[in-house]
Amino acid sequence: MNIDMIRAAAARLDGHARRTPMLSSPFLDEIAGRRVWIKPECLQRTGSFKFRGAWSALSALDPDVRARGVIAFSSGNHAQGVAHAATLHGVPSVIVMPSDAPALKIENTRALGGEVLLYDRDGQSREEIGKALAEERGLTLIKPYDEPQVIAGQGTTGLEIAAQAAEIGVSEADVLVCCGGGGLTAGIALALNADAPGLRVRPVEPEGFDDVARSLRSGEIERNAATSGNICDAILTPCPGDITFPIIQAHCGPGLAVSEEEAMMAVAQAFLRLKVVAEPGGAVALAAALCRQDALDGADVIVTISGGNVDPTLFQRALDTLT
Repeated sequence: MNIDMIRAAAARLDGHARRTPMLSSPFLDEIAGRRVWIKPECLQRTGSFKFRGAWSALSALDPDVRARGVIAFSSGNHAQGVAHAATLHGVPSVIVMPSDAPALKIENTRALGGEVLLYDRDGQSREEIGKALAEERGLTLIKPYDEPQVIAGQGTTGLEIAAQAAEIGVSEADVLVCCGGGGLTAGIALALNADAPGLRVRPVEPEGFDDVARSLRSGEIERNAATSGNICDAILTPCPGDITFPIIQAHCGPGLAVSEEEAMMAVAQAFLRLKVVAEPGGAVALAAALCRQDALDGADVIVTISGGNVDPTLFQRALDTLT
């Protein structure tokens, strides 16, 4: 896993993924006590950064292998990214999703061409289900984060951040990244290490599901006690990946964690100040910028909003916090 793979993924993504902008708001700067720069991957195709990794992985497959179809397991954003990328390639996709995934994400995955199979995330293993189906149907498994070509695709976000930071004159800053299994975090960290070494990645997770932060402290992969029960569904994973964690350990600063209430506040502020729709899991990095000021260094902070696939009722709950 290296920067050359990320640059190759960027070439394959050219003309397919969106180059999302870098946004700012003086209102958010005031809350954070520093300049806040937002990378809104919620504006990416399928509403999250996951399209990057999905397209990277599918486009790297041998055409004969790709033609047989792909399978993925996901709570929703990787599901939609793989389904859409597969449909654009003209190949079938099977997506294994938890039965408690947001209805919008399940519906969108089907609408984007994926065959959805639901499972109980507390009583069944998505990895075992995915492996069995892959063998049975001859499908290629596209893992959500612990897969080199997926990490390479997510790393293209980091290439863009490096270029955009240079354009606005930011050479030193913490880069807060919404973190589940670590694919986006690892990919951005590798890209910034190569192109903008003054930008330091900091993984951000929900409180109670901060396995990456705990793993960084202990030096070993730590697991979460639960894999559900938090509104930040997009970034609830059992533990960091075997591939992603060593990269994070080598290139990232300490992790941060935020509460559900802080994530919902960030969803509301993203809409109010940026006119951007974020889902709670995609807003944890912004929440950390606004609520963990003392844990950050420097006059600037760069933040990813990793996804915007939020159910309308949950989004309304977030907006209600403004009143």
